[in-house]
Amino acid sequence: MPVFNLSNFLKGPETKHSFSINEPDLVNYLTDGISGDYVSADVALKNSDIYSLISQLTGDLTLVKYQADTDRTQNLIDNPSRLTNGYSFWQSMFAQLLLDGNAYAYRWKNVNGVDLYWEYLRPSQVNPQMLEDGSGMVYNITFDEPSIGFMENVPAPDMIHIRLMSKNGGMTGISPLLALVNELKIKDASNRLSLHSLNQSVEAPGVLSVTGGGLLDWKKKSARSREFMRQVNNSDNGPIVLDDLETYQPLQVKSDVAKLLSQVDWTGKQIAKAYGVPDSYLNGQGDQQSSITQIGGQYAKALNRYVGSIVGELNDKLNVNINPDIRPAIDAMGDDFANTISNLTKSSVLSGNQALSVLQQTNYLPHDLPKADKQPVQVIQMKGDDTDNEENSN
Repeated sequence: MPVFNLSNFLKGPETKHSFSINEPDLVNYLTDGISGDYVSADVALKNSDIYSLISQLTGDLTLVKYQADTDRTQNLIDNPSRLTNGYSFWQSMFAQLLLDGNAYAYRWKNVNGVDLYWEYLRPSQVNPQMLEDGSGMVYNITFDEPSIGFMENVPAPDMIHIRLMSKNGGMTGISPLLALVNELKIKDASNRLSLHSLNQSVEAPGVLSVTGGGLLDWKKKSARSREFMRQVNNSDNGPIVLDDLETYQPLQVKSDVAKLLSQVDWTGKQIAKAYGVPDSYLNGQGDQQSSITQIGGQYAKALNRYVGSIVGELNDKLNVNINPDIRPAIDAMGDDFANTISNLTKSSVLSGNQALSVLQQTNYLPHDLPKADKQPVQVIQMKGDDTDNEENSN
């Protein structure tokens, strides 16, 4: 029976000289806003397009079946955390991966080196470093638990570190948000302009012209303006009364600015492009020339790219062979798969009992399905043939 003693692992490995491999544009995503070359994850999730896309991608990546070749590893993948369920853990990991380009988890083990559970870590808690001799990577970790505190020089085998595209040989990933800095600035300015225009329209600003205005000094003009706005605020949506010597003309938004406001979906398309998914998945019109099947195929390819990064890390750290099945994520009801099996049966690639077995293995059909009674079907078909023959003879 294995002995559980976590205190030995809190000491960390023997101190070795190392240097940080964090690049300037890969730091502080969680603390900086949309300024310079940084995009905060918190700020990014306030963008409805980014939130919608991240929510959908992480949900689908979590629905992918990661099937390990050992029961112990499969149980660990299904329930890696002691604080939450497996679905919530992995969705949080994948959300951090898509926002920061890196996702971290610490592997708590017993004295025999067997995984007990994994602890999710925010990128702000982790500082990846490379040993000066280039023999490997280590991590400095700041835990939220005061009893653990700071752990230095954690070896790479004790970490789960999933990364996206990298420019330093795969040691750290790059956030897709870096490609959206300008787009989010434009969207933020557009939102501010929209709110300002709406506020101005509610306040009903404009130009109140008084015939013979040259005869009024600035105090009388100011008083007349205040009296007019008091009438506006107290009108209760009723008409505003002006005399023959007054005309009111509200201010209007310039046509080029109004055109910009009507094209805010442009940033949504850029966001979809940065993450490699069809823009129709952001509830836009998308490419009108593409069919549903084509769009679904493009999305499946995009999803598979992220799955590759995930499976690559798990295979390396767990020393197992994980076979991902993305079908549950892209075919929730299983109807497309059933149609494919049906076509293979019609083309004699699969026999009827083989098709039935495949559909039962994927839980599309129940395993206790009664055996089919073929006799009534044959009788009906024969009767139909006789009727057709009688009609043809007549």
